[in-house]
Amino acid sequence: QVQLVESGGGLVQAGGSLRLSCAVSGRTFSEYFMGWFRQAPGKEREFVAAISWSGASAYYADSVKGRFTISRDNAKNTVSLQMNNLKPEDTAVYYCAADRSGSKVRLGNDIDYWGQGTQVTVSS
Repeated sequence: QVQLVESGGGLVQAGGSLRLSCAVSGRTFSEYFMGWFRQAPGKEREFVAAISWSGASAYYADSVKGRFTISRDNAKNTVSLQMNNLKPEDTAVYYCAADRSGSKVRLGNDIDYWGQGTQVTVSS
């Protein structure tokens, strides 16, 4: 089993920044492709960003490209999401996800492990 625990959510004004972190335990972290997803009220969960096993490759949704940065520290078993220039439409519950398959994480399909989510609220 793999456990994922997110932290760092909160309330921020538009244009501000937040940094989300996800601590992973239970298996060899470097074996897992990691991702961040979000779900706004009344909407389906959507892909935000993903990072490959070594951290060499990162992928972003068009809506966050240039504003968000995903990173990982395989020595500390953590993955982070730096969110800059936040907009009200970024308001959502953000989830950390892990799977050995990169395609599953990038497509958001049948991912093995999820965190419990952390709320991000951006006020206008």
